[in-house]
Amino acid sequence: MILPSILFYTFVGIVSIQVTYYLGFLFSFAIKRAETRLKKNIPISIIICAKNEAENLKKNLPLILSQEYSNFEIVLVNDSSSDNTLKIMKEFEAKHNNITLVDVKTNETFWGNKKYALTLGIKASKYDFLVFTDADCSPNSNKWLAHISGNFSNQKSIVLGYGSYAKKRFSFLNKIIRFETVMTALQYFSYANLGLPYMGVGRNMAYRKELFFNNSGFNNHMSIKSGDDDLFINEVANKTNTSICFTNDSFTISEPKTSFRAWILQKRRHISTAKYYKVKHKFFLGLFYTSQLLFWILGTILLMFSDNWPWILALIVLRFFIQLLCFGFTSKKLGEIDLIIFSPILELFLITTQLSIFIANLISKPKHWK
Repeated sequence: MILPSILFYTFVGIVSIQVTYYLGFLFSFAIKRAETRLKKNIPISIIICAKNEAENLKKNLPLILSQEYSNFEIVLVNDSSSDNTLKIMKEFEAKHNNITLVDVKTNETFWGNKKYALTLGIKASKYDFLVFTDADCSPNSNKWLAHISGNFSNQKSIVLGYGSYAKKRFSFLNKIIRFETVMTALQYFSYANLGLPYMGVGRNMAYRKELFFNNSGFNNHMSIKSGDDDLFINEVANKTNTSICFTNDSFTISEPKTSFRAWILQKRRHISTAKYYKVKHKFFLGLFYTSQLLFWILGTILLMFSDNWPWILALIVLRFFIQLLCFGFTSKKLGEIDLIIFSPILELFLITTQLSIFIANLISKPKHWK
């Protein structure tokens, strides 16, 4: 009788942690309304670092160039591509006087390191305000740049945006990718909203050049293959210098992976950087994930074997109600409302996948960014 009681009270504690986390950390962003801040256009340098992205550049660069913004340049960084990326960049550069091209040659010391290529792009930029996106990203509107840049101010030198993924019909993998993207955004927007910014996504973020150089760029984690976005933001962001932008016009849209293998490799790289976060961020993020995992494990065991199943069921319903409330409001804001009904299944699959990735990363290191 002792073990069932221990498991029951442990489950009560786990549900309490989950409910407190959702209501204390995540609910504040879930109910937050997006604010449109369109100001006088400040000069902007858009940095796009590309490796073997010829087709994506042909498709997406015209959408970046057509932004309704009076004063911006595009810095195209060719990171030692082996396809026609450099050729496509040169063609665009010849037609547009606001494009600067940086051709990064293979370097033994920094081989395969996106941070090295980005650093060269930042050095080549003309303006102090930098906006970052990827070659496979398209802006959600021709006012994307105006919405992102409108969040800069004398105090705010970092802007965190939302990078969504295109929807694919009848694809479970696509739903998993978009669910994980919404949950990640819910966390980093919520933390930033509470004055605890810990990451951003390189598909859609911005910061001042002086912040980059005052921090010695990526020097503190140059040897780590990934993390040009989240590790840098984790290092320099604080409650006074960070703004969030999640208006619909400010989104970028990327093409998602189409195979589980490719997505797992991508997530392995992303997850491998989390161990370098600040201790307080690792603690809260680890607590959330561990309590999620234990919620599913203990909840399933107790429902099957405990005599207290009515109480167990009530706690499960309470937790799912709070979770769906936060996720539902956030999905509606981020244009992912179709995911709400599937969220319990998607959460279970994502948790088990993340556990597998964590174990795999302990055994072997993930590959670099391309």
